[in-house]
Order: sequence, then C-alpha cells, then structure tokens
Amino acid sequence: MKPPRHFKGRYGYTTGACATAALKGALLILFGQIQPRIKIKLPVGWEAEFELKSFASNGKEAWASVIKDAGDDPDVTNGAEIKVKVKLIPGTGKIRFQAGEGVGIVTKPGLGIPIGEPAISAVPRRMMERVIAEILGKNKKLWDFIVTISIPEGERLAQNTLNARLGIKGGLSILGTKGIVIPFSTAAYKASIVKAFHVARALGIQEVILTTGGRSEAFCQKIFKDLPEEAFVQVGDFVGFSLRSARRNGFRRITLAMMLAKMAKIAAGLPNTHAKYGNVPLEKLLLWVQQISNLPKDFFTKKEILTARHLLEILKEKTPHLLQPFAERVCSEAASKALEMAKGSVNIRAILLDFDGELLACVEK
Repeated sequence: MKPPRHFKGRYGYTTGACATAALKGALLILFGQIQPRIKIKLPVGWEAEFELKSFASNGKEAWASVIKDAGDDPDVTNGAEIKVKVKLIPGTGKIRFQAGEGVGIVTKPGLGIPIGEPAISAVPRRMMERVIAEILGKNKKLWDFIVTISIPEGERLAQNTLNARLGIKGGLSILGTKGIVIPFSTAAYKASIVKAFHVARALGIQEVILTTGGRSEAFCQKIFKDLPEEAFVQVGDFVGFSLRSARRNGFRRITLAMMLAKMAKIAAGLPNTHAKYGNVPLEKLLLWVQQISNLPKDFFTKKEILTARHLLEILKEKTPHLLQPFAERVCSEAASKALEMAKGSVNIRAILLDFDGELLACVEK
C-alpha cells in the first residue's frame, strides 16, 4: 500500500496496532529485554515503530503502554493510552483476551465477535497472536497467555462514539484492518455503518431508518416509536454507500429521512451529500415548485432564494398550499434516485422533515 500522490499529511495508527506494540513490549520485558522503542509489522506490509510510555514486570506478568497517535486524523482516541498486560501460565499455547478498564464488551450479535467477549476485532487479535509466536517461537506451546487490554480513559471517550448503539458497552473497541489511520479518511465511518447494519440484521430487524445525523435521527425516533434503536443508522453524507450496504444486508425496507437540502441532493442523483460533491440544486427545486403550481415562472427566483431552508420558509409563508405537494415531489424524485443507488431490488421510502422535526411528506417506491 502506497500513500496517495496528493497526500501531504501524517498517517496515524489504529488501536489494534498500538495494542500489538504494547504487547510486544510487555513480552520482551517479561523475558528481560527492555526495549523502549518497539517495531511491529502492520497488516499493510509496513514496519512501524512505537515508543513505550511506561512498562513494568514482576517476573510472572508484565505490562506496557503506548500513546495512540492518530496522525492528522481527528480521531476520538488520539492521545489515548493503550495498555496491555500479559500473563503466562503453564499450558498448551492458548491465548485468552480480556477487557481491562475502558475496553468494551460485546453485548449484541452482528459484530463478528461473540457476545460477552472483549471488543477486540479479528485483525488485531491475529496481530497479537503473531507477536506472541514471534517472541516465544516453539516455546509458545509451553504456555497459555492471558492478554488484558486497557484504555484508562476509554469509557469516557466511548461516549463520543456509536459503540453503545452497536452493543459495545463499557468502553472503546480495539480495531483496525490495516494498522494505519489515513487522515480524514472515510473508512472508519463507513465501517461503523456496516457494523450497524450487521447488528440490526442479527437482531432480526427488517427495516432501517437512515438519517444524516443525530438531529434527524432524534426526530425519526419520535415518529417511529415502535422501532428499536438499532434500526436507526446515522449515515452522514454516505447515502449511496449506505443504500447499497443496506440492500446487501437484506432489509425489507430502507427509509431515508432527511431535511430538504440533503434530500434535494439525493433527488439530484448525488450519492454523497458532502458540499465538495455538489451544491443544493436550488434551480431544480424552483422548477418543481413551478411545475406543481400555476405560479408565474418569476414568482420565485434563484436570486431571491438563498438556501433550501429559505425556500421552505417562503413556501410556508406565501403559498402554504404548495408545501405538501412540493415535499412529495422531492421525496418521489429522491426515492427514485435512491433505488438506482441501491443497485438492486428493495423498497425505498423517502421522508422529508422540516427543521422542527415535522414530517412534511412520505413517499415509498
């Protein structure tokens, strides 16, 4: 894996990579090799070096810690201390992972980790297993290993993540499929969306409500009071990706619930609603207003309408009778485009919300 040509920032490392480095440091210390700087091989094929923040051993067990550096990525775990303790007992080479302070426990199905296990994903587990084999060699089969991972601030930091919704209780996850964090990458967010779908399917949920963020989700939870919280998935700007992922997960119906600006972008065929991919199609919105009414073409002008929200406010004030048919037209156009984005057979429902959470229109295709 090579850095993108345009990349000028600084890569960071995943919690899984940090935990692996801390484990290697602890093992070396346990066998009398004090190395303040630890090198490990990352899944992407790179070699990375980590500095141990602290370490100790009593001869029977040892621990070491690494401070996570997320590079230029605005990661909630940046600066967190990842601490790993390893204990060896006579055995046959078995490895048991335990959640220490600040590392979550899995409480729901669908995450690829058994319920009741610490939230340590498959790749970090394999990385740590390889480190144990690297340090002990053939002697690995003489011992069983108890590996306990802690993040002292993890429970507090987890409040800024979707872990509780996904069924990870008590702290953060030890994650990472590549070992590196690409600054401002979308991979982590997309991964959380996919995990949310897996949890929902594992719980037997047949319908998901896709919202762009916490505010629209809160509005929808009041509208769909009978649905469990796992049915609501915040997809941010990644609407096209989320539609395809939800369709592949076999949901009976996918509901898009958004406010006008985002819904208009979907209606215009934009699978990603971030501003860098396109502006709100005000001209198209004004055309739909004109098509559903007998208003003169110059009744509303693009120059007069500053934003999508402004358009709704003017409709409410000047032509309230047009509000519902206009909202239905936007939903209809968005649902049609969403069907194309999903790239498969699925029922799509588009719900348009106003800025106070009122349901303006609902169209299903």
